[in-house]
Amino acid sequence: MIESMKRWRTQDTDDRTVENLRLALGLSPIAAKVLASRGFEDPEKASAFIRIGLESWHDPFLMKDMDKAVDLIQKHIHTNSRIAVYGDYDADGVTSTTVLMQALLSLGADAFHVIPNRFRHGYGPNTDLFREVYERGCSLIVTVDNGISGNEQVAAAKEMGMDVIITDHHEPGEVLPEADAIIHPRHPEGNYPFGELAGVGVALKVAHALTGDFPADSLMFGAIGTVADLVPLHGENRLIVKMGLEKLRKTSNPAIKALCSVSDVRQPEINEETIGFAFGPRINALGRLGDAEPAVRMFLTEDAGEASMLASRLNDRNKERQKMVAAIADEAIAQIEDTYGDAVPHALIVAGEGWNPGVVGIVASRITEKYYRPSIVLTLDPEKGIAKGSARSIEGFHMYRELKKNADIVPHFGGHPMAAGLTLPIGNVDQLRKNLIRQGEETLTDEDLIPTLDVDVRLSLDEVDVASIESLAELGPYGVGFAKPVYCLPDLSVESSRKIGSMKNHLKLSVSDGAGTLDIVGFGLGHLEDELTPDARISVAGDLQINEWNGRKKPQLMLKDMKSDGWQLFDVRGERLLSRWLPNIPHDAVFIAFRKESIRKFRADTGKAIVQPAELDPSHSSTLVLLDLPSSFEELEGLLSSCGPSRIYAHFHVPESRYFMGIPDRKQFGWYYSFLKQQGRFHVMREGERLAKHKGWSRDSVIFMTKVFFELGFVTMENGLATVVDNPPKRDLSESESYSGLERQINIEQSLLYSPYQELRQVIGSILDAPETAKEEQQLWI
Repeated sequence: MIESMKRWRTQDTDDRTVENLRLALGLSPIAAKVLASRGFEDPEKASAFIRIGLESWHDPFLMKDMDKAVDLIQKHIHTNSRIAVYGDYDADGVTSTTVLMQALLSLGADAFHVIPNRFRHGYGPNTDLFREVYERGCSLIVTVDNGISGNEQVAAAKEMGMDVIITDHHEPGEVLPEADAIIHPRHPEGNYPFGELAGVGVALKVAHALTGDFPADSLMFGAIGTVADLVPLHGENRLIVKMGLEKLRKTSNPAIKALCSVSDVRQPEINEETIGFAFGPRINALGRLGDAEPAVRMFLTEDAGEASMLASRLNDRNKERQKMVAAIADEAIAQIEDTYGDAVPHALIVAGEGWNPGVVGIVASRITEKYYRPSIVLTLDPEKGIAKGSARSIEGFHMYRELKKNADIVPHFGGHPMAAGLTLPIGNVDQLRKNLIRQGEETLTDEDLIPTLDVDVRLSLDEVDVASIESLAELGPYGVGFAKPVYCLPDLSVESSRKIGSMKNHLKLSVSDGAGTLDIVGFGLGHLEDELTPDARISVAGDLQINEWNGRKKPQLMLKDMKSDGWQLFDVRGERLLSRWLPNIPHDAVFIAFRKESIRKFRADTGKAIVQPAELDPSHSSTLVLLDLPSSFEELEGLLSSCGPSRIYAHFHVPESRYFMGIPDRKQFGWYYSFLKQQGRFHVMREGERLAKHKGWSRDSVIFMTKVFFELGFVTMENGLATVVDNPPKRDLSESESYSGLERQINIEQSLLYSPYQELRQVIGSILDAPETAKEEQQLWI
């Protein structure tokens, strides 16, 4: 059995609904199944979703205060007053700043942009930075992607004599700032039809209202900010990303071309994953490590050389960020392993001096992904006596609510169910750790601590082809609220498997249903190759993609998880060097020795506790390592029937194999007995070697046959001298214990030690798969 790493939650789709969607929309069966699994039953609604157009773009003046904001901005433009666009240091803030700056500059405004520094100014409005803006001659501040919580800072700006317009999308507080206008899709006094715009979406609305034209050329920045900010991809967000991606693929904008160059991306192939994994991290890297202003400058410049230089800076900073994250993550994981070993608690808090606060959120995400626990990563500042960091959570643990229970020791925190930021005195860190572990134990069940995998569609292998996979692009863009589909293909045989990559940490499979095959790649899943047996039948889940090589296209599955329900047999017979296979044995395996004399040998060789079958606890024996050969098939049957293991590692060591010596046949026994009768007496120890050479036998064969005759009463033995008994009883060779014992050992060795893998599996399967017929099946193999 191969247990899945995650809990699979598979959606059931109605065949009639799938067929209706397929026919009405002209979709492939796979695409129709995806829509049905996402709850689309009405073809019209499905069409409106996947083929969204400008009819979904709402009038920007439906937003409260939009008319006030436009009038005020135009007033400052007409009087040549200086306007400052006050942004944020993440990708949403950078693109929001870019969109509004483009709109203002197109209208001839005297505008400049300001991006707060994460380390000097913190997030959002900053009074000192507002004062610097004022000293630069600013009369109007327009915030983008921030400001809704800046009550004190806005009041300070007003006291300086500046007008303030806030445009934001973050959660409004109970008391709003006293700004001249607040543009927010969820304004408490507004009724805008779509409340989930990113900051850049709000900026696009302001640009539209201000210029009077739909901001088509700015949609590419809208797509970047919307995807990077992880807002739900439906409604206007979906429209922004869908149209924005089309612009990104065709634009001549020097910044986009420069980003493609440093990211090694082909511009015509830009998609939402390009933003999420290539553009977004590079833009965010600037703000995480320092000043994000160069990113805005890159987007606004028309000079290709400058854009290229700035894109290279983004790329260099992203490499620094990656190294920094890897180093901090390694330290954090070492802390966890040193503190807890395998007994990982229900919640994790790690802390370290000098950890960059700009990247601890990424590290927290990695910790949560690795251990699937709510995690907090804190950077410690002993001089100020504070710990500051980020939290990430899992389903079932509402991070904001759980932190709120600790408000007495965590004076500053904010966030939502799955993520949060917090600041607290260093002296309170240990208490917070104890509290959250206890809260995790009270809140999370054992099942909650197993990550989930939502499987959208169950497919058969004959449904997977290049055309069907290509058709799935019509359902995009994918993202939050409409994730990329996960497909399950059940009960496939493994044709081949191997580890790939320089570190051999990736997996390459070829699977088959008997008619067709499919290639599978699992990045970071190379360890699963150790769990596959030659006859394995597996179910796989992952993302269908197209692999193109030398002009040839083939479907492939990017593996997320796999499982197998049947028992498994791992063949480690003949592997004398235990070091070759012992590391692959699960830590909960039970090592079995049938013979007492094997216990000492294997205890020394393996360093493991060795038990005999009679000592086995059936409730803790899902994985067995059979170190030596049983003395009989009944002994093996008794062991396996008592516990029904899901995994068996067959080593079957035998100190001295008798299989290749064989048993003398009856003709040999007959000749030797006639010889003894003629001689009357024969000294086996002195003359046996000469007789063996004469007949072409081994000396052991002569000794063995003599012993059998002795046990049957055909001869007597004294000091190596065999004397024939007159008129012995008639007995069959099988009545000799030596004869039957050797026959039994040879049969066991033949069936268990020297048989091909498939025959060994059938012998063991006759016990595990059908215990009531085990003995009958065994006889077929002996």
